[in-house]
Amino acid sequence: MNANGRSKIVAVLGLAGVLAGCKVGPDFKRPEPPRAERYTAQRLQLEAGTTPIPDQQIAAGEDPGREWWHLFHSDALDAVVRSALEGNRTLVAANATLAQARELAGAQAGALYPQLAMTAGVGRQRYGAEFLGSFAKPPPFNYYALGPTVSYALDYTGGTARSVEQQYALAEYERQQLNAAYLMVTGNAVLQSLRIALLQGEIATVEAILEEDRQNRQLVEVAFEAGSVSRVDVVSAESQLASDATLLPPLRQELGVARHALSIIMGRLPADAAPPEFALSQVTLPRSLPVSLPSELAHRRPDILASEARLHAATAAVGVATSNLYPHIVLTGSVGLQSTVMGSLFDGGSTAYGAAGSLTAPLFDGGTLRAQKRAAVAALQASAANYQQTVLEAFGQVADSLEALEHDAEQLDAQAHAQDAARENVDLTRKSYNEGNVGVLQVLDAERLYQNARLGYVRAQAQRYMDTVQLFLALGGSGP
Repeated sequence: MNANGRSKIVAVLGLAGVLAGCKVGPDFKRPEPPRAERYTAQRLQLEAGTTPIPDQQIAAGEDPGREWWHLFHSDALDAVVRSALEGNRTLVAANATLAQARELAGAQAGALYPQLAMTAGVGRQRYGAEFLGSFAKPPPFNYYALGPTVSYALDYTGGTARSVEQQYALAEYERQQLNAAYLMVTGNAVLQSLRIALLQGEIATVEAILEEDRQNRQLVEVAFEAGSVSRVDVVSAESQLASDATLLPPLRQELGVARHALSIIMGRLPADAAPPEFALSQVTLPRSLPVSLPSELAHRRPDILASEARLHAATAAVGVATSNLYPHIVLTGSVGLQSTVMGSLFDGGSTAYGAAGSLTAPLFDGGTLRAQKRAAVAALQASAANYQQTVLEAFGQVADSLEALEHDAEQLDAQAHAQDAARENVDLTRKSYNEGNVGVLQVLDAERLYQNARLGYVRAQAQRYMDTVQLFLALGGSGP
């Protein structure tokens, strides 16, 4: 090749490099987080600087940590979550989907580089008279060819780079989906464990109530035999026992469902799993609640980050659609060996080379390409709105959890007072009954109030634990 030819090739390659640095379409800019100083309109009693509700207080600006369930200081709870992380099939699927997305992004990135291939061919050729015209017609001949070829799509508009950017954004979306699955699995494992502990506490409470009902029935039967009460009192005591006994089957059925659900979360068949049994008394309620600042929430929650990745992909898609409006340029080149005799294929005179460029420009497509660009812009606008909605819902969930925790503490205090008052009422009513001042119906009414108060206290206690878990989940764990 002479110097003039080499200089032309260098000039073409230099121009290609310059043009490849251009990108059409908007550049993605990460959305600014909401400018909010608090999650709720009113200052909560859980917040520092106000009268703290007993047992729990907000630690603003702190991170719950990726293993946030350790804040409950329960070995049994830790074992359940560990089993769920090891066996849950949703996490396995999310990991595989992420690996697929990353490989697809890597495959798309290969289009940014020249494509090199080795070709080899052998054949027999015969030219017809119409093809050669007035030239002498050669006899049929064999041919042999061997050599590399290279092609390069000149990405002067940046369309290929935008498509790579889009694929990597989709891979980031899948990474955040994996983080969301991790948070969901750990959260569900803890919530179901607490649900089991709550139901076991309710069952123990009902069984204690049934034992008291049996004692009441026995006392009434003794009094009936002594002639101090009527048959109506005996029937009332028996009716109370029978009525309270109906509370057990639904609770046991709910307990079975909760155990089965926890087995599925841990990736086991219900018949094979044996979830550890523990009471709420074995789980420590976190006294310090790590709560990230509102300005940090949008950079922590997996669902927000996943929505941000979708927004990034939609932004890149506009660039891809815009690039399709411009001509496509492909440069190709080849060098190799060609011969009509196999034995002379590797001789010096068999060397052959070629270079070419092609341009394909859209002239008329019925408006398809411009409609596709408008569709990409509309999809970008939808992604932006969905991102904003996801952020709003996230802030709402954190606010709901904080409000719930404040009212849970108030509810637990009220239930404790109600339980104490009902217990005292039962004691006084029984004493009056033994002295003959009241009938058995008053005793049964007092027992019923006390039963409701005891169950209400157990449920209010468990609700604080569950709402604490919901707060950690609403905060997004420890972020990416």
